[in-house]
Amino acid sequence: MKQQNWFREHGVILLTGVIVGIAAIVLTACGNPKNMGFCIACFERDIAGALGLHSADKVQYVRPEIIGIVLGALIAAAAAKEFRAKAGSSPACRFVLGLFVMIGALVFLGCPLRMVIRLGGGDLTAVAGLAGFIAGILVGVFFLRRGFSLGRAYPVRQGEGMILPGVMVVLLVLLVAVPGVLRFSEAGPGSMRAFWVISLAAGLVVGVLAQRSRLCMAGGIRDAVMLQDFKLLSGFLAIWITITIGNLIIGNYNLSAVSQPIAHSQHLWSFLGMALAGWGSILLGGCPLRQLILAGEGNGDSAVTVFGMIVGAAVAHNFGLAGAADSVAENGTYVVGGIGKAGMAAVVLGFVVLLVITLTHLPRKEQA
Repeated sequence: MKQQNWFREHGVILLTGVIVGIAAIVLTACGNPKNMGFCIACFERDIAGALGLHSADKVQYVRPEIIGIVLGALIAAAAAKEFRAKAGSSPACRFVLGLFVMIGALVFLGCPLRMVIRLGGGDLTAVAGLAGFIAGILVGVFFLRRGFSLGRAYPVRQGEGMILPGVMVVLLVLLVAVPGVLRFSEAGPGSMRAFWVISLAAGLVVGVLAQRSRLCMAGGIRDAVMLQDFKLLSGFLAIWITITIGNLIIGNYNLSAVSQPIAHSQHLWSFLGMALAGWGSILLGGCPLRQLILAGEGNGDSAVTVFGMIVGAAVAHNFGLAGAADSVAENGTYVVGGIGKAGMAAVVLGFVVLLVITLTHLPRKEQA
């Protein structure tokens, strides 16, 4: 009986982790960049480029995976009668938080999901990002315990909850029927892509399962620290194990801290970038993947957060804030990538902004 109860409680989240891991392996085999079968931050950055919000020509493509995740979550929520249109929980602050979460992720070169995928490929540079992500979450938990809150959301008209799913449908129509209005990378990560039907199908499956399981890495670490509940975290452990096994089987596993695909070795800034993303994710109530799922469930505040992340991606590339991958020059010299002074300043500014938002959303002490 205990085993049945354990499987009922943990089976869905573990299954979700395994399927996400398999989807990442399959998408990579079908054309997505190595160690990037799924990356919410990178794919939203590509969408921003495809819409002309930034001019970095190597990262421009409407990623069907993002569309599928949102629509999959919508389908699952509607089927389970969990679609609830609501909004009004500090939307402006959420937009700004989403912007800086994206900047932090692009400094590292990946969201929490890609961080796990990179680890599953043997990328040791991602360890600094993981340490930073945990540190940022611990800061967020510190303030949660002291009453931090962005306030409650309130029921709104159903149309409000359909805004982001509607945008995703429009993007899909443009990609399939009117691609000439979009920008497409001809080189670089944006040019590496699986056939759109495969990508969309993978996104739909992940969206459905993530909605049912509540998959969230930031929430998993938060719950482990605050409640000693490891349920959500087990989903990401399942992703890591699945991808590691898959890469070992197909020969893509490379345990090294150098020459990793689309990664850099400025470890301090990888740490700080993901610390910024981790802290912001806790304040928002979920990681970038979770924000897509919540928006698919009808949460207008999460939709605002997603828009903030897309704008953050545009800002990062328009102002040279994002990290640059390590590379090998034509003469064989190993060139260390990372971020410039503008990116460093943006991360520091991000910490200041998050601190201000945090302190202004703590409970006020009653006057004696």
